[in-house]
Amino acid sequence: MDLAAAVIIGAAFGAIVSSLVDDIITPLLLTPALEAVGAQNIEQLHWGAVKYGSFLAAVIKFIVYAFVIFMLISGVRKLQKKKEAAPAGPSSTDQLLMEIRDELKKK
Repeated sequence: MDLAAAVIIGAAFGAIVSSLVDDIITPLLLTPALEAVGAQNIEQLHWGAVKYGSFLAAVIKFIVYAFVIFMLISGVRKLQKKKEAAPAGPSSTDQLLMEIRDELKKK
């Protein structure tokens, strides 16, 4: 069940990242470069038959995915470190048993 939820969330996240790259990052960062070469969209960039614009868009999407996954893993590791706090010491029962053991060793 958890895997199915992760796949659905991953697909939705993919759509969000695609929209982020296509609609926000590309226009903001590449508009001057695209205007200089006379292209409306990054996918229109090509050199002969090589469509390097599509490749650049895929690289940008990959970088965004990698950054988000890195941040998620870092957050999970921080939460796990907090959970792995040092033990509080022996419980009252363990303490009592250790005292009994020590008294028996003395005799």
